[in-house]
Amino acid sequence: MYTIRTYNAISEIIYNTLKAEEYTVSNSADHYDAILVRSAELSGEVFPEELVAIARAGAGTNNVPVAQCSEKGIAVFNSPGANANAVKELVLCAMLLSCRKIIGGIEWVKNAKEQGMTGIEKAAEKAKKEFVGPELAGKKLGVVGLGAIGGLVANAAALGFNMDVLGYDPYMNVESALHLTRAVRLTSDLNEIFSTCDYITLHLPLLDSTKGMVGEEAFAKMKPGTVLLNYSRGGLVDTAALKAALENGTLRAYMTDFAVDEVVGLPGVTVTPHLGASTPESEENCADMAAKELDDYLKNGNIRHSVNLPEAYLPRQGVCRLAIVNRNAPNMVGQITSLLASDGINIEHMLNKSRGAYAYTLLDVSEELKPSTVAAIREIDGILKVRIL
Repeated sequence: MYTIRTYNAISEIIYNTLKAEEYTVSNSADHYDAILVRSAELSGEVFPEELVAIARAGAGTNNVPVAQCSEKGIAVFNSPGANANAVKELVLCAMLLSCRKIIGGIEWVKNAKEQGMTGIEKAAEKAKKEFVGPELAGKKLGVVGLGAIGGLVANAAALGFNMDVLGYDPYMNVESALHLTRAVRLTSDLNEIFSTCDYITLHLPLLDSTKGMVGEEAFAKMKPGTVLLNYSRGGLVDTAALKAALENGTLRAYMTDFAVDEVVGLPGVTVTPHLGASTPESEENCADMAAKELDDYLKNGNIRHSVNLPEAYLPRQGVCRLAIVNRNAPNMVGQITSLLASDGINIEHMLNKSRGAYAYTLLDVSEELKPSTVAAIREIDGILKVRIL
């Protein structure tokens, strides 16, 4: 029986996977094997020793202390792509709002009604010239980041809006490439996006290498009247440089999902309150994926969509399975297998993979392990977490 601690309201779809006979799901447990979280801030939390996994029902893990978890051998999962369609739709909506002055037109009609204007139909016909805006068809869109969300935005803009779409992603994987329509052209030069596109949309994680990446130098390359869309992470855009770009006309509009004091209220800025994944479908998809990741990891040790440990899948064989998180150092596997061999334990199946400073090993063995053997493995220098499944 496993206990899972929740820190937010989570869709009940998780109970399709986390069944009551195998799991206790609680929002107040003091001792728990795993955490299922959405947006709650976990930095500063004191985790119990038995915690082995945290699953974020969403793509970003900025609210999870990933480095701290890695040092304790705790696997951190996210739900990439589960909210992709929801975010894609909001980005497309933002593109339309940025060009057609729809919000201003709506406000005009509302204010006219509230002020008791008569003959509003004729007045609206005269006023509409104030809200003229360009079409998207034929305009050039630059998509920075062609993962699950960026790929959907690029395809929809090219095929649905008939835009000239230019994509940039130096880390694009094969799966993402296969899902990209041929109508989307690729570039290996980010400056080409900044200097030639009418609309630029950001779809990449916030890392040390991407923080403030759209700053003074990037804005200096943009055409006057560019529209910048940021529905990925607020920190990707340098705020001071953004203000200057709006003031000097480099940017016609900045559309974002991140309400920060320095940006809200600036002319040309439209901010939504982090609505990207706020659909019932998205919340269900993220919760379902996170629950399945936890279930497979807790019961089988398999890793799918971890942000700090390598992908690892091994069909079960043998009587007992060892799941070990350790530092990525020489002879770690040799030390483990030597201890098993000294006890006459036969390894029937094994997988060892690494990711940066950390490694993960799955071993299926022929018989139950002695407590002394498990204790000896835990004592190996560099071993972070050992589980018997």
